[in-house]
Amino acid sequence: MRHESPSLITVYVFRHREHGPEFLLLLRSPDRYMGGTWQPVIGRIEPGETAWQAALRELAEETGLAPERFYQADGVETFYVAKTDTIYHCPVFAAEVAGDAEVRLNAEHTEWDWIHVNDFAERLLWPGQRRSFAEIVQEIVNGGPARPYLQIPL
Repeated sequence: MRHESPSLITVYVFRHREHGPEFLLLLRSPDRYMGGTWQPVIGRIEPGETAWQAALRELAEETGLAPERFYQADGVETFYVAKTDTIYHCPVFAAEVAGDAEVRLNAEHTEWDWIHVNDFAERLLWPGQRRSFAEIVQEIVNGGPARPYLQIPL
């Protein structure tokens, strides 16, 4: 069994609106791995990059967005892929963008949608993503006690 630690990152993008926080989901292009599924920003760490640098790069490449504030999550998404007999440990980040930020997709995705915080968890595909989302809402969006220690200076 192989361990990949870390080779992937996940970024949960959120913005504040008058009716409450919204989170961004992206629809994978049908010709890509897991095509036709809705996801947060997910990408690979390139050689020589830190996980947080990869997260910022992937955010810009996939959405054209730049965060106003950027955070690491305390938890890590861990999952197993039977096909390659590999365990992945995926650092998680949260990117707060302007309320009027405009998404510009690259070829990896065909659509985007901003989902109200109360409806977002049910749209996530994987249980690990729902756990990460819950932590981000509690500690970052709602200003939990760990928030100042999770912020990454830009």
